[in-house]
Amino acid sequence: MTVLRDDAIFLGSAGDAAQYLHLDKANRHGLVTGATGTGKTVTLQILAEGFSAAGVPTFCADIKGDLAGLAVPGTPKDFLAKRAATIGLGDEYVFGESPAVFWDLFGKEGHSIRTTVSEMGPLLLARLLDLNATQEGVLNIAFRLADDEGLAILDLKDLRALMVYVAEVAATISKEYGLVSAASIGAIQRSLLVLEEQGGDQFFGEPAFTIADLMRTDAATGQGIVNVLAANQLMSSPRLYATFLLWLLSELFEELPEVGDPDKPKLVFFFDEAHLLFDDAPKVLIEKVEQVVRLIRSKGVGVFFVTQNPLDVPDAVLGQLGNRVQHALRAYTPRDQKAVRAAAETFRPNPELDVASAITELGVGEALVSTLREKGVPSMVERTLIRPPQGRLGPLTPGERAVLVAASPMGAKYDTPFDRESAYEVLTKKAAETAAEPEPAEQEKPPQTAAPDEEEGFVSQLWGSLFGMGSRGKLTAVQKAARGTARAVASELGDTLGRAIGGTSGARVGRSIARGTLGNILRR
Repeated sequence: MTVLRDDAIFLGSAGDAAQYLHLDKANRHGLVTGATGTGKTVTLQILAEGFSAAGVPTFCADIKGDLAGLAVPGTPKDFLAKRAATIGLGDEYVFGESPAVFWDLFGKEGHSIRTTVSEMGPLLLARLLDLNATQEGVLNIAFRLADDEGLAILDLKDLRALMVYVAEVAATISKEYGLVSAASIGAIQRSLLVLEEQGGDQFFGEPAFTIADLMRTDAATGQGIVNVLAANQLMSSPRLYATFLLWLLSELFEELPEVGDPDKPKLVFFFDEAHLLFDDAPKVLIEKVEQVVRLIRSKGVGVFFVTQNPLDVPDAVLGQLGNRVQHALRAYTPRDQKAVRAAAETFRPNPELDVASAITELGVGEALVSTLREKGVPSMVERTLIRPPQGRLGPLTPGERAVLVAASPMGAKYDTPFDRESAYEVLTKKAAETAAEPEPAEQEKPPQTAAPDEEEGFVSQLWGSLFGMGSRGKLTAVQKAARGTARAVASELGDTLGRAIGGTSGARVGRSIARGTLGNILRR
């Protein structure tokens, strides 16, 4: 009797009971957890091979390089044959390869994957650059300004040029968009420099990646294509890795149409080292992940998180993961013990199995398995021997990888970058034109007639030499007293002069003349 089925992936056996992942429930998402060296990568491989055989394309990150072996047939080994016989697979266990396409953000071990800065958006970019709330606000203003002025932001040099432009017009745009500080702009520019040093500039640009190229099947065999992301170098930039995968998931959510619950998924997405997505993530980002995971199911996409510890995944997301494969955990620390209890409590109980104890006792290639059945009800957890893979256990040689990459049709589309006119070119041209404009000529000033200020120039200089100040300085107490004395003298002088000229009326005129003459000097 065969254990293989067309409507489900055979995972292994718990005694005489075969364990399956049902294809029509695979879009209800899943979780694969366990300590290092317990068999998570092999479980990931058999899931990818099973989906491929059912005509379902997958996307998975290859952290250590081991997963790439599924692209070539496995090699017969005694322990593999023994495991196949034990779980009832027997003669049905055959070696074979799965059609695979290799990708690499750095373009070294696979085809390049690129997106534009605009497509990434300010929310994910702020996460990638590790910006605080104020700096993220300035980044949002920069994006809005680029939209309003028709500036295409395709790569990092476009974004750098845009931030320089924002700094130049900060005083103007702050009135319309909100305060833009030089400190925030400087922080963004420094973060961009760090991202470039990590190789992130190779991820931004054109040709931009098309989501449809993940959802392909082999024309000859009908098998789903396994898209393998070479992530060994990418893991040295964990924030870039996590942001890239979240962007990819968001693009799937935004572009794919609603299909309800299909007989099998349109795509299955494996998120290895999932803790990197949630480490130090702001609340708004976790809410975004929860929203995408909850709603992308109706678009026919299954998401499987692969991580060491179930506590790495927030409860809001963990509650969305219906299919579970739990490999061994080691309870050496209080946190480990808490993780064991948490993992045990998330399974549907089995009265014949002490789940908490079993988690710490599992051997390599063993796991606790619970999958969704009819009406979405999880099966009781069972201690399961995981089936052996059909492809190679271990990495490809560089020569084997090079042959597969060269044979892929994706090379012609993505391996050669191009750079069209965008914000950098537009702003550079604008700055050059501004620099080339002639300075406005100074207008000739008309000849001036002698003004009262000029007439008083000599007297003002004399006053300054006597009292130690210029004509427009502030008066000291001594100078104020001198001014009062001078005015009194002027008044008496004018009064005497005026009376000599014309009596009482002449006195008033004399005082006015005296005050007018000295007042121009003293009125400061």
